Amino acid sequence: MNKGQKHRKIRFFKNYFQDFFDKQSKKVKAKIVWTFDLVEDLQRVPETYLKHIENTEGLYEIRVQLGSDIFRIFCFFDHGQLVVLANGFQKKTQKTPRNEIEFALKIKAEYESEK
Repeated sequence: MNKGQKHRKIRFFKNYFQDFFDKQSKKVKAKIVWTFDLVEDLQRVPETYLKHIENTEGLYEIRVQLGSDIFRIFCFFDHGQLVVLANGFQKKTQKTPRNEIEFALKIKAEYESEK
C-alpha cells in the first residue's frame, strides 16, 4: 500500500463527537487519534477497532482502549467510504448501553435528513 493513500475519510457531524473528545485526557485523545488513523489507513480494519453493532441498520463503533479504560465512538458509512462520527462514551459495562445506541441512531437519522 502506498503511503498517504487512505481507504476512508473520517468526517465529523456537528459537535456530537467534539463535545465528547474535549472532555478526555491528553492520553485518551492521543489514542483516539491513533485509532482514527488506523481506521482511515487500513483496507480491512480488524473488529478490535471497528465493529458493526448487532441489530442496527449500519451503525458501527470505533473501539478505543487505553489501559483498562474502554471507549466507544459511534459511526456509520456514507457512500461506502465515509465514516461519519456521532457520539462517543466511556464503556463501563459488558453490553453497550441501549440509550447510547438510540442516541447514535437519532444522530444518524438527523444526518441523513439534512444531507
